[in-house]
Amino acid sequence: MMVHENREMIIFNNNINNKVSSMNILTYLKFFIVISLFSCFSYSQEDNSLVEFDYAQFGYDSTSNYVEFYYSFNQSVLTILKNDSANFVMATLAVQIEDTLSGQKVIDKIWKVTHEVETGIVSASSLVGAIGFLIPEGSYRVFVTGTDSASGKKRVIKETLFVKPYIGDAVGISDIQLASNIIQDSPNKNSVFYKNSLEIIPIPTSVFGENQPVVFFYCELYNLLKDKSKNSLKFNYRVFDSQGNMVSNREKVISKTIDSRVELGSVVVNKFPTDSYTLVVTVVDTATNKGTSSAKKFYIFNPSVARTDTAINKSNVSLASEFGSMAEEEMDDLFNKSKYIASSAEIDRYEGLNTIEGKREFIFNFWRSRDTNPSTPRNDAYQEYMKRVQNANQRFTAMSRPGWKSDRGRVYLTYGEPSEIERFPNQTDSKPYEIWHYNELEGGVIFVFGDITGFSSYQLLHSTLRGELRDDDWERRITTY
Repeated sequence: MMVHENREMIIFNNNINNKVSSMNILTYLKFFIVISLFSCFSYSQEDNSLVEFDYAQFGYDSTSNYVEFYYSFNQSVLTILKNDSANFVMATLAVQIEDTLSGQKVIDKIWKVTHEVETGIVSASSLVGAIGFLIPEGSYRVFVTGTDSASGKKRVIKETLFVKPYIGDAVGISDIQLASNIIQDSPNKNSVFYKNSLEIIPIPTSVFGENQPVVFFYCELYNLLKDKSKNSLKFNYRVFDSQGNMVSNREKVISKTIDSRVELGSVVVNKFPTDSYTLVVTVVDTATNKGTSSAKKFYIFNPSVARTDTAINKSNVSLASEFGSMAEEEMDDLFNKSKYIASSAEIDRYEGLNTIEGKREFIFNFWRSRDTNPSTPRNDAYQEYMKRVQNANQRFTAMSRPGWKSDRGRVYLTYGEPSEIERFPNQTDSKPYEIWHYNELEGGVIFVFGDITGFSSYQLLHSTLRGELRDDDWERRITTY
């Protein structure tokens, strides 16, 4: 198990236009921690340039992960305040995390961030920090709000967080943490960015290029000794551009002498053209060629670099992200889960493919065509859909049947979270049933599900949505008298 102290937050001034070469700048900073209710604050102005946010999960034990949240406030948009002795900027960071099933808040905190500025001029630098929480397995909604205390300008960032413990019986890889710098054997053990003898400076914007020419990354490997075979492991990290061309590739062999280990890496990107990229880290058994992977998207801004066809591996198939390291069985499983939103022509095309390369290309193009904002590093449509799959499995699995295969799972994956759910689990004259309301579909529609068998396997009985099963006399199927 890796070392992750139960720490709070500290702020330091990291000028993103320069390399982080020393930590003496910490002496100029102040930090304050204030715990209060998230709902006590309301602001009217929205500013998406105010704060950036990112997170990464790391293994802790078999029931929970340690989740680190990284943020950066853009000083140039903060309002300068003055007192008798100094000029300064002030902001607040609020983090609220709630369980998606119970609605219970597991984290509800606010921190106050202040920083002195010299000569009353705010530089083009960022206030970067980190906070960490031990979070048990489950599905959560995350709300991060950054606010300029003086002007009231704010930005609200919403995420869905799925925690599935990395510590277990199979080889696992943590999330990838991107960094602007990694200081090895750092003496600064009191830094909030210190872990496992390293000082890892996060970069929540995930933007590299002219001002940040090196992509540093950190990840952790787990359960290496659980595999009793004597085969060695191959650690590989590759970078792909938005078209699936591999632009960087490095690998090494690692031995299985300890159960967990840290892996670091860096990629010089000052010659890469402006584009979104994906870093894919993979651990593979050298004998069976099977393994596991983790991926992280980032963006490179190099306006002076012209795009050329100099990719290491020119291909129409995207090996980037999750698709590049998937076995054929995994891709078949992924497409089966995606059939709910696929056209009949797309289903026919996929079922006619007989090569792994063809399936990778199809799945990549399938999800790229559904990306609502292809200019950003992440495919929001794919990420949201896979989060729904996990959530459906947690909520609707019954009698060993995965939740995504159930009727409720299909409706949830296809149409999203209902506006309202009416549950009737203990009626005296009927079997358990639920009515799901979708207020935004066709002016308002319903889906009715009933537990006909009595084994919590709810079937779709009726819907008012066009194209779905309709049975206006559905109540007869659940009546018990």
